[in-house]
Amino acid sequence: MIGFIKKDLAMIKSNFKLMGILFVVYAIMGFMGDMDISFILPFISVMIMISTFSYDNYNKWDAYAISLPDGRKNSVRAKYVATILMMIIVSIVTFILSCAISYYKTQTIDLVQMLSTMLGSVFGTLLVLVFMYPIIYKFGLEKARIGIFVIVFGIVIIGGLLIQYVDLSYISKYLFCIEDYLIPILIAVMIIMVYVSYIISLRIFNKKEF
Repeated sequence: MIGFIKKDLAMIKSNFKLMGILFVVYAIMGFMGDMDISFILPFISVMIMISTFSYDNYNKWDAYAISLPDGRKNSVRAKYVATILMMIIVSIVTFILSCAISYYKTQTIDLVQMLSTMLGSVFGTLLVLVFMYPIIYKFGLEKARIGIFVIVFGIVIIGGLLIQYVDLSYISKYLFCIEDYLIPILIAVMIIMVYVSYIISLRIFNKKEF
């Protein structure tokens, strides 16, 4: 599986300069204004990893991969691992950058708040991953692009409706009761989401013929 992961990372090597430029641009915007960069850069990293599906399709990689021992399983597993690895690295760099921006503006760093924000960013980015990958494996990248907009706008619309029509005070009470366990629960939920998404993607990929 290591070879599959290296392949995915090698395909986006040309995008590393782009990520570096984006870090610089958003860092400047963060220092100069009130822009929150915690979600944007991890989200872009996942979008870059999603582009590897296009490279795979162009180079007929899947037809070759399935001829290898455990090729189907390793191909899908490596795609998830490489994406999560990329997202974690970008999130850590973003976290350090956010701390620097916070210290520059306020001369203080609220680590608890920063960690909570980073965890929320990772959770939001993983939502895109866990929904998009099964769709891509099922319908292909071109059709799945529509799904990206549907998912993003769907989350925004649902969030807006919840804020407008749902009394969030009840939810706040429940969250207060589990406040000490919120981070472990959130991490467990993220692991379960990724695992379920992986299993669905693997089952879809196993049924495909090339």
